[in-house]
Amino acid sequence: MAKTPQGTNALSEVDAKVASFSYEEARSRLVDIVSTLEQGSLPLEDMLAHWELGEALARRCQALLDGARERLDARTNGTDNGDNGTDDTAISEEGGES
Repeated sequence: MAKTPQGTNALSEVDAKVASFSYEEARSRLVDIVSTLEQGSLPLEDMLAHWELGEALARRCQALLDGARERLDARTNGTDNGDNGTDDTAISEEGGES
């Protein structure tokens, strides 16, 4: 099913609405939306609006988690590349493997 330009625009608006949320705020709101949707007591149009907001919140949470993972990986890779404060030359000078 192809999205119409209007549907794509609506998603962009929802994404913009949640772009400033912290991870904790986005996750909390997402949990509330899931709970509301599971109750099934909303009219269809309201359920669709909640679903779209939930999708945007999930994307926001994932983007924040991805950013955190990249930061951790960058620090880990920096440490793994010999930037951990040890002197690797001492091993090779003492006859260890080089």
